[in-house]
Amino acid sequence: MANIELLEKTLPVAPLKLAALESCKVLAQKVNDYIVSFRENTINEVTESPLYVNYRTNNYLVECDCPRFGSGEAKGVIKETIRGTDLFIMSDVCNYSLTYSVNGHLNHMSPDDHFQDIKRVIAASTGKAHRVNVIMPFLYESRQHKRTKRESLALEELKDMGVANILTFDAHDPRVQNAIPLSGFDNFTPQYQFMKALFRAVPDLKVSKDHLMIVSPDEGAMHRAVYFSNVLGVDMGMFYKRRDYSTIVNGKNPIVAHEFLGDDVAGKDVIIVDDMISSGESMLDVAKKLKDRNAARVFVCTTFGLFTDGFEKFDEYYKKGYLDKVVTTNLTYLPPAVDEREYFVKADMSKFLALIIDSLNHDLTIGAVMNPTDKIHKLLQKYHQV
Repeated sequence: MANIELLEKTLPVAPLKLAALESCKVLAQKVNDYIVSFRENTINEVTESPLYVNYRTNNYLVECDCPRFGSGEAKGVIKETIRGTDLFIMSDVCNYSLTYSVNGHLNHMSPDDHFQDIKRVIAASTGKAHRVNVIMPFLYESRQHKRTKRESLALEELKDMGVANILTFDAHDPRVQNAIPLSGFDNFTPQYQFMKALFRAVPDLKVSKDHLMIVSPDEGAMHRAVYFSNVLGVDMGMFYKRRDYSTIVNGKNPIVAHEFLGDDVAGKDVIIVDDMISSGESMLDVAKKLKDRNAARVFVCTTFGLFTDGFEKFDEYYKKGYLDKVVTTNLTYLPPAVDEREYFVKADMSKFLALIIDSLNHDLTIGAVMNPTDKIHKLLQKYHQV
């Protein structure tokens, strides 16, 4: 039974509500179900107190929508009261599966469209909700961290609209939060969920310096590889992307070669960690080069599996033995085709996200949530890895 005195010290800042846009409804439903289960047995004796009105319910989801006119214009509509609530707006800006009509033409929703919908729902809620928070697992414009000239930055727009907290995962460069230093910004990483999913999918994975190595596909992902290397107690390596800076192809300098910096990988399992797979070309080249160096098995762990060029090349590399598993989260839209791939492993983030929301709603510290080291150590013990 919960400690009543402790509950009184950790009252929610306001009744919790989740406003899930169409792009994020599947994930939001799972998050909602977890929060319901968290709170189901939290309070018993104090349920009559007016302080706990709407605390325990079967549904925290708010019915909201962004309908469009025939011209393609849209508006944000919240279909129930949110007055005085702690509102969490959830959106997946990478969900390209949704469509809308513009003068009879079918358009797939782009990240820009999703971001505008977020602002529409914020506008519909501002002045009514006690606090507005935005959960954007893939942070819109997060790749715009190197501002060398006058460039847009979406975080400033959300702050100016009155958003109190912005929650995201594995921002391409966490320094982007410096754009709004006086506002709430939290960047979470899924290291624990990666390892949990990988241990379940590969029960014979051995965590030791003789059997496992962590590899960063480029210098930008080094901090992720360093963390995994430290917490698992294994060696790490890095690939350096050598580019042709005299040529520009599709707006970027093409990669000439991946140069490896690190110890011998022969006979070892290798985990490649990065924040996203876009086309996957770079990641697949790294996997092949590791196999060429006689690595035993190659596992890819990436927060966002966008697969912008489809799965054909991944299927080919898996059949050729260059790739053994691809672990990615359900934080962004994944097409049904991923379930048909035996090399694909999904790391479910819904319980983790529910814990974050529940903690913030109570104004509790989320330091332990942001640092998964202890949980990973317990996971290693559970699977008899230490």
